[in-house]
Amino acid sequence: MSAQKYPPRIAHVESLDFEGHGIARVEGKTIFIDGALPFETVEYSTYRKKPNFENAQAMAILQECFMRTTPRCPHFGVCGGCSMQHMEFTAQVAAKQRVLEENLKRIGNVQAETLLPAIYGPAWGYRHRARLSARYVAKKGTVLVGFHEKRSSFIADMTECHILPPRISKQLPALRELVMQLSIRERMPQIELAAGDHVDVLVFRNMDAITPEDEALFKAYADEWNVQIWLQPKGPDTAYPLYPLDAPALTYSLPEFGVTMPFKPTEFTQVNPHINRVMVERAIRLLDPQPGERIADMFCGLGNFTLPIARSGATVLGMEGSQQLVDRALENAQKNGLANRVQFQVANLFEMTEDWLARLGPFDRMLIDPPRDGAMELCKSIPETSGPKRIVYVSCNPATLARDANVLVHVKGYTLKAAGVVNMFPHTAHVESMAWFEKED
Repeated sequence: MSAQKYPPRIAHVESLDFEGHGIARVEGKTIFIDGALPFETVEYSTYRKKPNFENAQAMAILQECFMRTTPRCPHFGVCGGCSMQHMEFTAQVAAKQRVLEENLKRIGNVQAETLLPAIYGPAWGYRHRARLSARYVAKKGTVLVGFHEKRSSFIADMTECHILPPRISKQLPALRELVMQLSIRERMPQIELAAGDHVDVLVFRNMDAITPEDEALFKAYADEWNVQIWLQPKGPDTAYPLYPLDAPALTYSLPEFGVTMPFKPTEFTQVNPHINRVMVERAIRLLDPQPGERIADMFCGLGNFTLPIARSGATVLGMEGSQQLVDRALENAQKNGLANRVQFQVANLFEMTEDWLARLGPFDRMLIDPPRDGAMELCKSIPETSGPKRIVYVSCNPATLARDANVLVHVKGYTLKAAGVVNMFPHTAHVESMAWFEKED
């Protein structure tokens, strides 16, 4: 829908919403304005009008905010990959902290005793995991490779991306040329990036079989750009390496805990390895596991927190809904010499019950790292008298964290000792956070 559907109007922006849009109120109606910052006066044009609110695009900034900066990427404003490059970096972090505090107060009716300092790191080149779309555009006689445009199914016409590692960003024009030359260019909708400590993997989603000529093109590309090429003919489980077959294993490391984590390019890992290291270190410090304790790592994935916890001398039970991730976690525990301190179990934690949790036995401490849907059923299942004395909750959605915090504090009797943001995704409105709950005597 065009941003020019309604005539431009002028508004004063009061604040930011949870997705990085400016919030203004005009004639009693709330207007969410893309590209506007607090304290600015802007000319905006509405592209979606509802009875109680409107979505709009800033067309001109009449009075700038001190937080505004010049976006680094030439594709900002068209590409949907970033929404906050126009906001100074430290102001982005502060805005996310406010989002967390407001969610805890408004949804959870809780307030942390202490605000943890924000975790943040490199502002650019941080994204070591990405799913790029690819599309052959016959009318233009070209292939597009990149992220989708804002509010659109079209792919942005990108030649660089500053949140990708520079060595990957430089490849975007070459990737377009490569796909253009393939016999299956119209059947190659996605390229997934997984950058590890020692190798960069590009997974091409090939909906048809490749030809010998295609294979030769892939091999030449891999040699020129020093990457490993994988193909994925169907679902993520079908991905396999094409070339070179002697490439180093795909891994990331947690040096402070002496842990190296092998993973497959289609398996979930954190997109920002720099922040992940600091985040794990803080989570373990807050959890404070002690030798001999029994600790639960809920939504454990491939062991990102489980293995560092086990380094403390505690015994850890990791639970995860995916058999593939549980298998990988066990393999990683064996590779890191920790198999004797960990157990892993497949479980649908969204269906946790009090009886089920009780059958697992008592835990001294618990780490919870759920997806965006949160961990409501798990939190409801924690016993009020014999539950873990300490819970560290790592969240990728402040709204569901706040909802679950309400249960832990007002139903289960925990105190929210501390909370803070983790800026895993700079220049986006995505808010990761961490909270520490304590059962006080």
